[in-house]
Amino acid sequence: MTTNGTVVMEQKRNPGCLLQLLWFAFIGVWLGQAWMIVAWILMLTIIGIPLGIAMLNMLPKVIALREPTHQVRMVKGADGRMHLVEVDKPQVNFLLRAIYFLLVGWWFSALWMEAAYLLTATVIGIPLGFWMFDRVPAVLTLRRD
Repeated sequence: MTTNGTVVMEQKRNPGCLLQLLWFAFIGVWLGQAWMIVAWILMLTIIGIPLGIAMLNMLPKVIALREPTHQVRMVKGADGRMHLVEVDKPQVNFLLRAIYFLLVGWWFSALWMEAAYLLTATVIGIPLGFWMFDRVPAVLTLRRD
């Protein structure tokens, strides 16, 4: 994608598909479920909410070693060389995200994650289940990755 003469690219830093599947089959299934339970217990306390949300935002990595997609911009430096600069995606207003989390995100993300687990229990549902795990931060707090 090109904007104003600069090139913006998306980078994924995930390991190979086979390694992700093996991690999920032997570690991610049970570790992810335990991770979710600990995160939800933390979110029952006011003090634990930030850590619980951070843990749920890391869920795709815990379950299947999947990193969020990063956008980088290629810019020309003063020395004439091209440099890659990481670009943050614009986020929804913090107050709206907090209201969404309190009204919808906390309960809907629990249903979303359990549906993703059910899909990954079938071989044909694994890709959709992984996609759903990747979207947990957005479902939880409208976070854009």
